[in-house]
Amino acid sequence: MKRSSLILIAIVVIVAIVGYSTFKGAYNTMVTKTQNVESQWAGVETQYQRRMDLYGSVVSTIKGSATFEQETLTKVIEARSKATSVQVDPSKLTPESLEQFQQAQGEMSSAFSKLMVVVERYPELQTTRAFQDFQAQIEGTENRINKARDDFNNTVQDYNTYIKQFPTNLIAGMFGFAEKGYFKAAAGSDQAPNIEF
Repeated sequence: MKRSSLILIAIVVIVAIVGYSTFKGAYNTMVTKTQNVESQWAGVETQYQRRMDLYGSVVSTIKGSATFEQETLTKVIEARSKATSVQVDPSKLTPESLEQFQQAQGEMSSAFSKLMVVVERYPELQTTRAFQDFQAQIEGTENRINKARDDFNNTVQDYNTYIKQFPTNLIAGMFGFAEKGYFKAAAGSDQAPNIEF
């Protein structure tokens, strides 16, 4: 073989090895980052489930009070049921699916806030052990939810940034690695609440 043929073959082999290594590394990194996003999503769901369980226990406590306003309680039970029925496929964390999930959770939180206002009219209920336990745990749970959502958003940002960079954006497009959605603040949360004394 001629020397120029050997040099050409060596160059082709080197380019093939470098191309394969780059392609393999980018693909495997996208797979890893996808798994990280899904893992963080599981953490978010775990914290929301913890809150659901707490809400369920306090609803059971309130149901036991025969004098309690049943209409308010029914609204909370319906909102809780709706919130638990909204499931998000971790492999399809689109902005639309997250918005739907967030909206259902927001409706439940709103209904529950109204319930807590009504509970204030029932001092005998507020002194029960189960209700006191609930009050002690719910603040920590809300903090855990916020932390899990922040961690999720940071992981999604890392993933989205990676799949948008060149040349990984080409590989991402070939293999269907799509942008993931973020948790966003609820509409109107940028406005300070109107508090009257």
